[in-house]
Amino acid sequence: MAGLATFGIGEMPGFSSIEMAAQAGLLAVQDAGLAINQVDAVFCCLPDDLFGGLTLAEYLGLHPRFTDSNRTGGSSFASHIITAAIMIEAGYIDNALIAYGSNQRSSGGRLATPAKSSVWEQPYKPIFPLSSYALAAARHMHQFGTTREQMASVAVAAREWANTNPEAFAKGPLSIEDCLASRMISSPISKADCCLVTDGAAAILLTSTERAKGGPRPAVPVLGAAAATWHNSISSMPDLTTTAAQESGARAMSAAGVTPGDFDTVQLYDAFTINTILFLEDLGFCAKGEGGPFVESGAIAPGGSLPVNTNGGGLSCCHPGMYGLFAIIEAARQIRGEAANHQEGAQLCLAHTNGGTLSSQATIILGSEATI
Repeated sequence: MAGLATFGIGEMPGFSSIEMAAQAGLLAVQDAGLAINQVDAVFCCLPDDLFGGLTLAEYLGLHPRFTDSNRTGGSSFASHIITAAIMIEAGYIDNALIAYGSNQRSSGGRLATPAKSSVWEQPYKPIFPLSSYALAAARHMHQFGTTREQMASVAVAAREWANTNPEAFAKGPLSIEDCLASRMISSPISKADCCLVTDGAAAILLTSTERAKGGPRPAVPVLGAAAATWHNSISSMPDLTTTAAQESGARAMSAAGVTPGDFDTVQLYDAFTINTILFLEDLGFCAKGEGGPFVESGAIAPGGSLPVNTNGGGLSCCHPGMYGLFAIIEAARQIRGEAANHQEGAQLCLAHTNGGTLSSQATIILGSEATI
């Protein structure tokens, strides 16, 4: 990874999604020390345009060798990285631009997506996708004794990180009591358990490690990556307390030759507080069923043993419809030493992304040049 950028996090009225994605893309290319005409592959998933990759290429005046708009929800961008990395290694492309933009908040707060509950779930009138995550949370509580207080600990930790990140949208005090008193939306998930609704754009420029080493910013190699899908609709999820992150994480770590204990920071797709608990367990940072006590102990908060979502995550930094690329950029910023809440000496970081209703899971492992 040679370049990265974010743009318009929070509220950016007057900008369309494609305009935001293009701005982030231009900044990422500049960050890599390249000219826009050196980009020969475009990967772009937009919330309101099924042909986002084609639109972005046209908007930027590019004639790429390869364009992809693969949509797996918030995990799309990790999948784009996997595809681009393999193509770069094979010599098919040289410089891939991976971008996303959304004006979700300033355009009215509604997520523009064709996704919805399956025909088998619709008679029960679920809130999509929130009720699916509520179902997983309820099962985790029933099976392992997880509490709403423990889920609230995730939101409180995210806010503590956000309070010292100038880019974060939500700041200010947030207590366990505040979370428990927040409006219930789909039991047991309340407003405080839900991610933000913001505008925002992000982009990265992926190239070979050798080319990246010659750039103006430190290269951030992709050491390992993997994706896995076990279901689409939540009603087809084999086990509501275990996600395909168990598979994607294990394969990504095997490819990188690392274990959960090796990471300096962990960036997780926290669309809802239960996500963080599930992914900590499935990725091996604690045993299955122990995610609740783990987060309640303060382990993932500032000063804890495992810095998680150091930018504030989707719960307090930003969530413009899809958060995955922002988690990946925060991991890269930690390694570059550019993160607002930089963890001293960070050399190895994991970013895990999620799409659909705990459906598509993708794990990216980033390191410093010293880890190669």
